[in-house]
Amino acid sequence: MNINNNASNVKRELLVRIAKLQLEGELDSRKINKIPTEMRPANTQSIGCCIYHDRELLRMRLLARMGISVENYNDLNDLDDYAREALERESPTWPMITVLHEACNGCVKQNFMVTNACQGCFARPCMMNCPKKAIHIVHHAHIDAEKCIHCGLCEQNCPYHAIIKITVPCEAACPVGAISKGEDGHEVIDFHKCIYCGKCMTECPFGAMMDKSQLVDVIKHIMKGSRVSVMYAPSIASQFKCSAGQLERGFEQLGFTNIYEVAAGADITADREAAEFTERMKRGDKLMTTSCCSAYVRAVHIHVPDLDPCVSETRSPMHYAAELAKKDDPECVTVFVGPCLAKRREGFDDEFVDYVITAEELSAFFEAKGIVVSKLEAVEKKVVPSASGRNFARTGGVAEAVRCRLSDPSILKLDVINGLNKEGMKKLRYYGDIQAGLIEAKEGDGNLVEVMSCEGGCITGPCVVQKVNLANVQLDKYVKEKKKKMR
Repeated sequence: MNINNNASNVKRELLVRIAKLQLEGELDSRKINKIPTEMRPANTQSIGCCIYHDRELLRMRLLARMGISVENYNDLNDLDDYAREALERESPTWPMITVLHEACNGCVKQNFMVTNACQGCFARPCMMNCPKKAIHIVHHAHIDAEKCIHCGLCEQNCPYHAIIKITVPCEAACPVGAISKGEDGHEVIDFHKCIYCGKCMTECPFGAMMDKSQLVDVIKHIMKGSRVSVMYAPSIASQFKCSAGQLERGFEQLGFTNIYEVAAGADITADREAAEFTERMKRGDKLMTTSCCSAYVRAVHIHVPDLDPCVSETRSPMHYAAELAKKDDPECVTVFVGPCLAKRREGFDDEFVDYVITAEELSAFFEAKGIVVSKLEAVEKKVVPSASGRNFARTGGVAEAVRCRLSDPSILKLDVINGLNKEGMKKLRYYGDIQAGLIEAKEGDGNLVEVMSCEGGCITGPCVVQKVNLANVQLDKYVKEKKKKMR
């Protein structure tokens, strides 16, 4: 879905309210209990059946925004009890996604439906092309649900587009089949299959799939005077209408001690992947894939194990940026900022990463502090990463960064998988079959395969705050900052 929707707006408001209360030292006070009523006062038009149901859902949503699983919700506890739990925890809790079953619509199973646009036409292409004879026509088409195999040929052949596909948005969005209906009809995530791409979260129209925020944890460390180092991904620079120097000034005003561009880590990744690719081709490997997208890496490990040997052994830009931060200050708390849920999963396993917050959470933090980054005086930057490192946020950027570092670019045959949807997973399996020797590579197949879980790259991640066309414009400005300084 487009990011301009009510679920996103409510999520943002909850994050801002929580951050404001925490900055005032009032998060664990009775004030937090008033938020649902303040957001849904008496005589307000309800979203659901009534404002009381709306308020209860807001109570549960507040748990996720404080980093607590709603599965642990007890309506006998007050919100300030959960706030104290959030403030007292020493580290984020597993898993990163929580499902609000009370908000889940329990959508009907995927099916095809004939609308009143059907003309009952003489040609009858829907009926004639149905392989299971599941369609008969009396004035207009009727589909026998018992016979239908959901092939979609009726939809494809209708000249009036009168047959539509009814999907379960979260199930349809999941590229690895990690979501299914539980016994109660509500959706359940199988975390053994989940790759944390966040597609279910962005596509659920009811906001039932929620990420568990780590913003409370980060603000807590800043407020108690810890040295907190922030590492912002190139995609974050695309989310705010400002220069890199202005964004870094904003980080200073938020209370971060040291600031690092993850693009510097991207330069390290590109250098090492270029060297690794050259070595692999010399020893006769069939192909290598990039490794910066952790959702994709997990997808290979779990769902396409034949391709596992081809995944680059080079670590991600986040890892190298965090390593730089810990080298400069071994005792600092490291915080990665990106638009990605999978990075939060990667952060659990990375020895140098303490917390991961999203573009949504950063934007809420700025708003809670009253900071307008576009109006700030820019920091004079001492270190500026390469343009190719900054361009990692866009599809094709990683592969181009590797290509321009090769001593002999002619050895490279590039292929890009732009988004891990169903087709993207099919292509992964294709390359897995090549690696396993089940099929031969064809002319035009790549020996370097860049994979991005999000179509368009990280600038379209599940936790962005900027529409993709505007993010692309801002990313261009960010990348070109380097070129200007080089002249």
